[in-house]
Amino acid sequence: MRTTEEPEGFDGEASNTSMISGASSPYQPTTEPVHARNVLGGIRCDLEYLKSYFGILKVVEVVLSLIGFICIETIMLCSPCGGVYFFEFVSCSAFVVTGVLLLIFCLNLHTKVPHVNWSLTDLVNTAASTFFFFLSSLVLACINHNTGAEIAAVIFGFLVTGVYGLNTFLAVRRWRLGNGCQGTAQTSEYMRARTASRGEMEARPELA
Repeated sequence: MRTTEEPEGFDGEASNTSMISGASSPYQPTTEPVHARNVLGGIRCDLEYLKSYFGILKVVEVVLSLIGFICIETIMLCSPCGGVYFFEFVSCSAFVVTGVLLLIFCLNLHTKVPHVNWSLTDLVNTAASTFFFFLSSLVLACINHNTGAEIAAVIFGFLVTGVYGLNTFLAVRRWRLGNGCQGTAQTSEYMRARTASRGEMEARPELA
């Protein structure tokens, strides 16, 4: 009986010792909750952009491109088909690219990638869409103008060309204003640095 009680006493002493050492240890377990990372933090719908000129134009461009693509897809027979295929490619590409840019600007995703010149990207997209929509609509009007779907596609093609043209004009003006402000800021920084260095030279004439 004595031999069985000794291990129990030893275990009790060991447990008491571990509790005391744990209480005196500076590294105590914390109960602070671990917050999960919000990957999509900061993403919100920018209603002000949708109400602006660029937002309204983007929505109209997406809608008209989609309507033109639907009209051209309803054509079952074509002869020749080169103009139909060209207009189909242009309308689908413009719908996808402009739709993606609309989502990027509407959800403020462009602020997540600040090293990309989004004004220039939008300008290139609108200018290219204007040119290719006008060219494809002109080709379709000259070659394929027999059915109602082809005529409707031509009408919507020229309409969306006008909208893209207006967007291109506004995008060029915004891009020029942005470059002008950037150039002015760089010039002012240069003049400020030059003035500071000149003042330092005047304060220390022995360096001259």
